[in-house]
Amino acid sequence: MLNTTIAELHGRRLVLMDSISLIKAEDEGTIIISASHGGRISAGFAAKGRPAFVLFNDAGGGKSDAGRAAIALLDEVGIACACVDHRTARIGDARDHYHEGRLSALNSHAGRAGIAPGDTVRDAVERFAVFAASDHAPE
Repeated sequence: MLNTTIAELHGRRLVLMDSISLIKAEDEGTIIISASHGGRISAGFAAKGRPAFVLFNDAGGGKSDAGRAAIALLDEVGIACACVDHRTARIGDARDHYHEGRLSALNSHAGRAGIAPGDTVRDAVERFAVFAASDHAPE
């Protein structure tokens, strides 16, 4: 299962993680592209690990939009979060998310960086990294 740093963007590690369950304490402050679904359990793992920005697969939404629950849950704790449209990237495959994914939804913390639904994952993580490195980003 993939869990690897692929780049450093404006002082933040960019990590591809097939499952958010692989998150560790040393991932705090990173940008994580996770190919897990964006449900409650995934939000719990991310909240404990405290990345600066985390992306999940929207899993097609699911009942009561459960596949995107992480967006609101992580907004409450100050973590930028976005979901990748399941039609653009394979769930469980972080590389595919990075190379092919497009965002379907995001929280207000991600939106402050100028990220929007429809953006490519690559553009979103670059935009977030630039924003986070600026004087305007919250600590």
